[in-house]
Amino acid sequence: MSGAVKGAESRVESVIAQRKAEASGALVGYLPAGFPDLKTSIEAAVALAQNGVDVIELGLPYSDPVMDGTVIQAATQQALSNGFRLRDGFTAVREITAQVDIPILVMTYWNPVLQYGVDRFADDLLAAGGAGLITPDLIPDEGASWLAASERTGLDRVFLAAPSSTDERLRQAVDASRGFVYAVSTMGITGARSDVDSAARSLVARLRDAGATSTCVGIGISTAAQVAEVLGYADGAIVGSALVKALADDGVEGVGRLAASLSAGTAA
Repeated sequence: MSGAVKGAESRVESVIAQRKAEASGALVGYLPAGFPDLKTSIEAAVALAQNGVDVIELGLPYSDPVMDGTVIQAATQQALSNGFRLRDGFTAVREITAQVDIPILVMTYWNPVLQYGVDRFADDLLAAGGAGLITPDLIPDEGASWLAASERTGLDRVFLAAPSSTDERLRQAVDASRGFVYAVSTMGITGARSDVDSAARSLVARLRDAGATSTCVGIGISTAAQVAEVLGYADGAIVGSALVKALADDGVEGVGRLAASLSAGTAA
C-alpha cells in the first residue's frame, strides 16, 4: 500500500486552492459507479476529468439512497440491478486514476462501509488511488472509527452541512472535515433546480465563521451560470444530477459536453 500517510496534505484541498488561484474556484462532478455499466461509468468519469472537472465525486450505488433525487436513484438502482458490487467501486477508482490525474472522492452511505469493515475499506480505497470519502449520513460525533482510519491513511473526509445545522454542528463538521466541507444548498433531496437556493450563501458565510478554509456547494446546480454564481462566494461548485441525466440521455459524449459547458462557469 502506498500514497497518503497520516498528516499528509489533502490533495483535494490543494486542487481547490490551485483552482482558486487560477480561476474563480473548482468544479466537482458527481457520477455513480456502475451506471449504466461499470465500463461506461469509468469512461464517463474520465470524460469529466478531460473536460474541466477538477475533482470527481464517485457514488457507490446503495439500496436505500435516502438523500438522492429521482435521477440519481434511478441510475444507482440500474447499477445494482446490473450486478454492481462494492468491490467494483474500487475497480472504478483504480481504472480512472490510471487514465487521468484527478482526485476521486467516493460518496457512500455509511452502512456499506460498516459492512465491509472501516479499516479494510480505508486501506482498499487508498490502494486503489482514492482521495477520501464523502459520507452524507454520517455525523462527526458518530464517526470515531472513520476519523481514526482516515487519520491513519491520510484519506480526506468530507462531512455535510445544511442551512438547518446549528452553529455547534457546523463547527463539528468544519473541525472533522479534510478536503472541504460540503454545503448543501437546499433542504431536501438532490436534483437540478432552476435557481440555487439563497440559503447557500449564508451557510457558506456561517461555515467560514466556524473556521472553514474550503467549502463546496452542492445540490441544485445544473448550469455554467449557476457554477459562476456559487463560485462568487464558495470555493467549489458540485454538480450531480445534471451530469447523470446527460450520461443517461446522451452517453459519454453527452456527459463530456456538459462538463465542458459547466467548466466555463469557473472562468475568473
